[in-house]
Amino acid sequence: MTGKAKPKKHTAKEIAAKVDAATTNRGGGKAGLADRSGVEKGGHAKLECPLCKVTAPDVKSMQIHHDARHPKIPFDESKLNNLHSTLTSAAETSKPKPGIRGSLKK
Repeated sequence: MTGKAKPKKHTAKEIAAKVDAATTNRGGGKAGLADRSGVEKGGHAKLECPLCKVTAPDVKSMQIHHDARHPKIPFDESKLNNLHSTLTSAAETSKPKPGIRGSLKK
Protein backbone atom coordinates (compact mmCIF):
# COMPACT_ATOMS: atom_id res chain seq x y z
CA MET A 1 0.00 0.00 0.00
CA THR A 2 1.40 3.36 -1.01
CA GLY A 3 1.56 6.32 1.31
CA LYS A 4 -0.91 9.15 0.95
CA ALA A 5 1.71 11.77 0.21
CA LYS A 6 3.52 9.67 -2.39
CA PRO A 7 2.51 10.70 -5.94
CA LYS A 8 1.65 7.92 -8.37
CA LYS A 9 3.94 7.62 -11.37
CA HIS A 10 2.91 6.91 -14.94
CA THR A 11 4.32 3.72 -16.38
CA ALA A 12 6.33 3.66 -19.59
CA LYS A 13 3.64 1.49 -21.18
CA GLU A 14 0.94 4.05 -20.35
CA ILE A 15 3.00 6.94 -21.72
CA ALA A 16 3.81 5.00 -24.91
CA ALA A 17 0.11 4.27 -25.39
CA LYS A 18 -0.73 7.97 -25.04
CA VAL A 19 1.96 8.95 -27.56
CA ASP A 20 0.70 6.30 -29.98
CA ALA A 21 -2.89 7.51 -29.64
CA ALA A 22 -1.85 11.11 -30.18
CA THR A 23 0.34 10.54 -33.25
CA THR A 24 -1.53 7.83 -35.18
CA ASN A 25 -4.18 8.88 -37.68
CA ARG A 26 -7.26 6.80 -36.88
CA GLY A 27 -9.34 8.30 -39.69
CA GLY A 28 -11.74 10.29 -37.52
CA GLY A 29 -12.81 13.92 -37.54
CA LYS A 30 -12.35 16.26 -40.48
CA ALA A 31 -9.09 14.58 -41.51
CA GLY A 32 -10.86 11.27 -42.09
CA LEU A 33 -14.04 12.69 -43.62
CA ALA A 34 -12.73 12.50 -47.19
CA ASP A 35 -11.49 8.97 -46.55
CA ARG A 36 -14.81 7.80 -45.16
CA SER A 37 -16.84 9.42 -47.92
CA GLY A 38 -14.73 7.92 -50.71
CA VAL A 39 -13.98 11.31 -52.28
CA GLU A 40 -10.34 10.43 -52.78
CA LYS A 41 -9.01 7.14 -54.08
CA GLY A 42 -7.94 4.82 -51.30
CA GLY A 43 -10.87 5.67 -49.04
CA HIS A 44 -13.02 3.15 -47.26
CA ALA A 45 -16.10 3.85 -49.35
CA LYS A 46 -15.59 2.12 -52.67
CA LEU A 47 -19.15 1.43 -53.83
CA GLU A 48 -22.20 3.69 -53.83
CA CYS A 49 -25.82 2.55 -53.85
CA PRO A 50 -27.55 3.94 -56.97
CA LEU A 51 -30.85 4.26 -55.11
CA CYS A 52 -29.98 6.08 -51.88
CA LYS A 53 -26.29 7.08 -52.39
CA VAL A 54 -25.09 5.21 -49.27
CA THR A 55 -21.46 4.07 -49.54
CA ALA A 56 -19.92 0.70 -48.68
CA PRO A 57 -16.37 -0.70 -48.80
CA ASP A 58 -17.15 -3.91 -50.71
CA VAL A 59 -19.83 -5.81 -52.63
CA LYS A 60 -20.81 -8.02 -49.70
CA SER A 61 -21.51 -5.01 -47.46
CA MET A 62 -23.49 -3.39 -50.27
CA GLN A 63 -25.56 -6.55 -50.72
CA ILE A 64 -26.36 -6.58 -46.98
CA HIS A 65 -27.38 -2.91 -47.23
CA HIS A 66 -29.49 -3.58 -50.33
CA ASP A 67 -31.29 -6.55 -48.77
CA ALA A 68 -32.10 -4.53 -45.65
CA ARG A 69 -33.05 -1.19 -47.23
CA HIS A 70 -34.40 -2.12 -50.68
CA PRO A 71 -35.97 -5.58 -50.30
CA LYS A 72 -38.49 -5.19 -53.15
CA ILE A 73 -35.85 -4.31 -55.76
CA PRO A 74 -33.56 -7.14 -56.98
CA PHE A 75 -29.83 -6.63 -56.29
CA ASP A 76 -27.78 -6.00 -59.42
CA GLU A 77 -24.03 -5.66 -58.91
CA SER A 78 -23.52 -3.98 -62.30
CA LYS A 79 -25.63 -0.95 -61.28
CA LEU A 80 -23.38 -0.03 -58.33
CA ASN A 81 -21.26 3.12 -58.67
CA ASN A 82 -17.55 2.40 -58.19
CA LEU A 83 -16.13 5.56 -56.61
CA HIS A 84 -12.50 4.47 -57.02
CA SER A 85 -12.66 3.92 -60.78
CA THR A 86 -13.56 7.53 -61.58
CA LEU A 87 -10.70 9.16 -59.65
CA THR A 88 -7.08 9.79 -60.53
CA SER A 89 -4.23 8.16 -58.65
CA ALA A 90 -2.23 11.42 -58.36
CA ALA A 91 -4.17 12.59 -55.30
CA GLU A 92 -3.66 9.26 -53.55
CA THR A 93 0.10 9.52 -53.13
CA SER A 94 0.19 12.84 -51.27
CA LYS A 95 -2.41 12.10 -48.58
CA PRO A 96 -1.73 9.99 -45.46
CA LYS A 97 -3.93 6.95 -45.00
CA PRO A 98 -5.78 6.06 -41.76
CA GLY A 99 -3.77 3.90 -39.40
CA ILE A 100 -0.44 5.22 -40.64
CA ARG A 101 1.83 6.24 -37.83
CA GLY A 102 3.01 9.82 -37.70
CA SER A 103 1.82 13.17 -36.54
CA LEU A 104 0.49 15.89 -38.78
CA LYS A 105 1.23 18.52 -36.11
CA LYS A 106 5.01 18.62 -36.68
